[in-house]
Amino acid sequence: MPDRPSILEQEHEDFRALARAFFDKEVAPHHAAWEQAGVVDREVWRKAGERGLLCFDVDEAYGGPGIKDFRYNMVLAEESARAGASGPGFAVHTDIIVPYISSLGTEEQKQRWLPGCVSGDLITAIAMTEPGAGSDLQGIRTTAVDAGDHYVLNGSKTFISNGILSDLVIVVCRTDPDAGHQGISLLVVERGMEGFERGRNLAKMGLHAQDTAELSFTDVHVPKANLLGAEGSGFVSLMENLPQERISIGCIAVAAIEHVLDLCLAYAKEREAFGRPIGKFQHNRFVLAEMATEAHIARVFINDCVLRLNAGKVDTALASMAKWWTTELQKRVVDAGVQLHGGYGYMDEYPISKAYTDSRIQTIYGGTTEIQKEIIGRMLGL
Repeated sequence: MPDRPSILEQEHEDFRALARAFFDKEVAPHHAAWEQAGVVDREVWRKAGERGLLCFDVDEAYGGPGIKDFRYNMVLAEESARAGASGPGFAVHTDIIVPYISSLGTEEQKQRWLPGCVSGDLITAIAMTEPGAGSDLQGIRTTAVDAGDHYVLNGSKTFISNGILSDLVIVVCRTDPDAGHQGISLLVVERGMEGFERGRNLAKMGLHAQDTAELSFTDVHVPKANLLGAEGSGFVSLMENLPQERISIGCIAVAAIEHVLDLCLAYAKEREAFGRPIGKFQHNRFVLAEMATEAHIARVFINDCVLRLNAGKVDTALASMAKWWTTELQKRVVDAGVQLHGGYGYMDEYPISKAYTDSRIQTIYGGTTEIQKEIIGRMLGL
């Protein structure tokens, strides 16, 4: 098949070799055990930090390499997909959460938190979703009442990635119940704060090694020094950071699509039926031809999005397009891959089975497909 379109340079391929060696040595041998446990070993975060695999864009002043080039994030997504490493929540930490601290944090906050985020000693989560509020962020009910030098935080969150392991949780809450979206703020809750409790490590269809938890906050005293950004600016900050989150999810989707294509091509050449490899049957050839074509289109699309993101030119609509289209394609491609594998595709010992269950969340988190289409429609003036 033709070479995959690339926007990478030699330094990115050098980084790929480093990431691949890490996943092969430190993740792949342990992943099955982590899936049984429902959480990865915390030590893998520190090992990732030691090898420079976390928080590439954090400035050198705070312990990071200061590399603001999302191609590195894309390479890490590709190597994670190749290894089937859906457990470590590195992308959530690096691509989505830590950038809030980098962009909104005070000098004191950045000095306090960023070095640990880079080293893997501090694991982050962001708590948006509530039992009664998902895609509709304006429907959140978690409250933070001003009590002088601190806020008193009350509420509950659910489906929180890195929820069990997290040391810092950015909590989306209401500091003014009567101000609509202008009453939403971001508070950083730290491990050990009284009244901050972790509930169940939730049992999920896929991503079994990734800790996803319920969190509760009962009269938690959060110092004013832990307010991230200005009071009341939380909703705007979320809207500004969501495009990068959605491009990140798109990168994960395209990496998964290419990995599934590789699995299916190998299987179609090896598996025989009626005296010949199943790839020799016209229907299967056509299925694989469609998968290869769509994978190519998806790669060209996400490469363009990453270059635009690097240049600061990704708008909300484009990020939503990338998020919904690549994840819906991932869902279709992996389903076709299971069908191609037949009964073996339904067996967990085959990577295609795990790819199927792990993929299903992609069209839901980060804003559902329906929400993405709604955003695009509004941007079109409809």
